[in-house]
Amino acid sequence: MSDQLLNGAVALVTGASSGIGAATARRLARDGAEVALVAVRGERLDQVVRDIAGSGGRAAAVEADITEPECAYEAVQDTLERFGRLDILVNSAETRLINSALHTTVEEWDRMVSLNVTALLRVTHAAVPYLIDAAATSSRQVADLVNVSSTAGRVARPGSSVYNLTKFGLHGFTESLRQELLQEHVRVSVVEPGAVDTELVNHRCGATPKGPRGQGDRIAALRAEDVADAIGYILTRERRVAVNEIVVRAGCQTC
Repeated sequence: MSDQLLNGAVALVTGASSGIGAATARRLARDGAEVALVAVRGERLDQVVRDIAGSGGRAAAVEADITEPECAYEAVQDTLERFGRLDILVNSAETRLINSALHTTVEEWDRMVSLNVTALLRVTHAAVPYLIDAAATSSRQVADLVNVSSTAGRVARPGSSVYNLTKFGLHGFTESLRQELLQEHVRVSVVEPGAVDTELVNHRCGATPKGPRGQGDRIAALRAEDVADAIGYILTRERRVAVNEIVVRAGCQTC
């Protein structure tokens, strides 16, 4: 294990069965946090939990479909029941269905809004009171909420209209929430990865325009661990430091 900078803290990570979520859970466990892993794929969650335990960390799988309102609330409650507190929330769950407005379906748009926006809002709403309590009672004297966004919250591309909508909106929500929780000592941050080699790159539908793939097919993409490192950096700063936003692009990515 590392320097245990998060020793005593409890983290909840959504979308933790693979990709950025799983890498973040492993990173936070190495830093000493106890981690609740939330996703719908129980077998994948169990594997990540075993990986963490094998490295000397402590984690628990919370199998839940957070697009269901009661499940979003119960994921937070389950974390509290298992670990007794909640110091860190990392909203990493998302889906990206790339297609033009002409060829997509409303159901595909609904899936993105449901997970990328509505589920995130519900988990956040359920977690905030406990984050405030953790900031007041923990040795760290601070709590953290990190939203994983995308450079798609900065740059719009063809075929990504609703995905762009969810990420542009997430930036506004994150900044407003940051200001609201300043006096409560809950730091709110957003991490914006560029091209990352995860399962999301395969979430494409039907006749996808060539534009959205573009440069991503020609560059060496980030690894999920690179984004997890950025999240870990935010969370391990001393109380006096708030890192509000990090953009992490692949070395050769232009936008």
